[in-house]
Parts: sequence; C-alpha cells; structure tokens
Amino acid sequence: MLRVLSFCLLFITISISGKAQQAKLIKLSQLQTLIEEKSDQIKVINFWATWCAPCVKELPLFESLNQDRKDAKVILVSMDIDLDPSPEKVYKFVVRKKILSQVVILDERDPNAWINKIDKSWSGALPSTLFINTATGKRKFVEREMHAGDLEKFMEEVK
Repeated sequence: MLRVLSFCLLFITISISGKAQQAKLIKLSQLQTLIEEKSDQIKVINFWATWCAPCVKELPLFESLNQDRKDAKVILVSMDIDLDPSPEKVYKFVVRKKILSQVVILDERDPNAWINKIDKSWSGALPSTLFINTATGKRKFVEREMHAGDLEKFMEEVK
C-alpha cells in the first residue's frame, strides 16, 4: 500500500511541478516507431541507465541541447528495466534531476534479442546515442560518452 501511495505521489509531483517529464514504459516496437517517425527535427536518441555513471554525467548535455536547439528532438531511453523490473527508480530520478527531455523506459528484458535492431554496430555498451535525420535519411550511431561540443558535431554530420 505504501509503495502504491508513493508511486501516486510521484506522479502528482510531476504533474504539479511541470518541471520534469513523465517517463513512459514502451516496448521495442514503440521505440522503433519513435525512431522512424518523420520529423523536421534531428532526433537525438540517447540510451542510458541510472546506474551508469558516464550516462548520468552526460545528461546535462542532452538537456542543454533539448532547451537550446529547436532543430533537435532529444529522447532519453532508459535501459534500467533490464536489471530492475521496477520503473520507480527511473521515475524518481527524472523528478530529482528535473529532466525536461522526453524520457522513455525500454520495457525489454533480453538486450541480445533487440540491440541489433537499433544499430548493427552496437555492442550493447552504455551510454550510446543515435542521431537521425528522417528528412535526409542520414543517421549516425555513437557508442561512448558525449562531451561538450560532441552533440552539435554529430548533428551536423547527419544534416
């Protein structure tokens, strides 16, 4: 009962504050739809986890890009469900860090079954980021931590 109550309070906090996005559980097919959906913006899709120190370290770069560049659409894909079936840790993290970018939690348990469907070069390491320009068909997959200037550089490569 206490767990349900804290879960409800978390969503009320998100709704009232307007500062953090609500993380949504999605399946691979829904993620693929997000990736393939036509857009005038360059999609910057970051794969991360709350337990991944380099992932957490680079999140402010994605938040800045999301706020500063109207030609970018940032989607943060949490990989936490693979190790912990409860999404509550991600919900709390999003609220605590006041993340404004779109956050989704990939609800898939077996990474080996779907990693190649995101990008054939992906070993499964985190953090990783996919840059997609659906208008030109260009895409770039980067399997490492991002640093200042990296996001803008990779966005230029897919223009």
